Amino acid sequence: AVCWKVGEAVKIEEIQIDPPKSTEVRIKMLCSSICHTDISMIQGTPMFQFYPLVLGHEGVGVVETVGDEVKSVKEGDMVIPTYVGECQECENCISGKSNLCLTNPVILTGLMPDNTSRMSCKGQRLYIPSTCATWSEYTVIDVNYLVKVDPSMNPAHASFISCGFSTGYGGAWKEAKVESGSSVAVFGLGAVGLGAISGAKMLGATKIIGIDINEMKREKGEAFGMTHFINPSSSDKSPSALVKELSGGMGVDYSFECTGVGPLLTESLEATKVGSGKAITLGLGNEPFVSFGLLSIFFGRTLKGSVFGGLKPISDLSLIADKCIKQEFPLEELFTHEVQLTDIEQAFELLKQPSCVKVVIKI
Repeated sequence: AVCWKVGEAVKIEEIQIDPPKSTEVRIKMLCSSICHTDISMIQGTPMFQFYPLVLGHEGVGVVETVGDEVKSVKEGDMVIPTYVGECQECENCISGKSNLCLTNPVILTGLMPDNTSRMSCKGQRLYIPSTCATWSEYTVIDVNYLVKVDPSMNPAHASFISCGFSTGYGGAWKEAKVESGSSVAVFGLGAVGLGAISGAKMLGATKIIGIDINEMKREKGEAFGMTHFINPSSSDKSPSALVKELSGGMGVDYSFECTGVGPLLTESLEATKVGSGKAITLGLGNEPFVSFGLLSIFFGRTLKGSVFGGLKPISDLSLIADKCIKQEFPLEELFTHEVQLTDIEQAFELLKQPSCVKVVIKI
């Protein structure tokens, strides 16, 4: 599925996929899913301006070909692509203070780590969203951005944890380190928000407040462990004021902003306790700069950004995959719609439906 330029509908094209280089793997994709970041790239975002672009960064597939130096996976292995690496040797990997590997960093060039592409169409080089493109029958990725998973895992569920759900779960687990008995607010109940709810529940939070303007998300939030629901569109009060009403007027211990909507950054921080509240921003919007309420952070609160929920792919994502196999998460609640890759345009229409959470793309 190729986006030839900003604002254009994606088109299904026959493309050329080159063989993998020495540290790379070519994957036959099984299925993928849509993340809001994919939509932002189609609409245009200052953070990514490379076209033509093969879309998709969530997904799961089977290794088809490996490069000469690849030892960690072999042909036939089921793997999940990630956009965060983990060398386990650099300063960040060793310190435990960050999941952003310095040896295998997040790539925003639209190319492979060696600044070339393995995909082309009609004589033009094609760009990719991060480390690979998953809305394609085949894709090539550097082995340092792959996680091997048990082949018994539901492919749709494997796709969900390659980005969205895991980002939220990691936000509660690795970034906030939610404490037992604490209170939590989650802004936006898409896959990321539901993951944050699930992580907070796992860590023993006793009050988990979900905030969404879609009333149908109430049931989804409760399935993952939400205890209270707020629909801001039914009140004249701000979302943060509504959260405080449910938390004794003080606010919550932790909040998670999962939408990327600029004004909600201040709201998520304002919803936390003065002096100790901690807000984690997990959603990536289209605007590189947003207005921010200075007093919200001035009174001792903490705001922290997070990539992939602070998760390390080798150390942490494999643990989440194991929990999926043991059915510790109700991931079937995320799987609301399915389309074939050739019908990708239908997926964008499905996302507009209030009942839609995740669209699985069968490849």
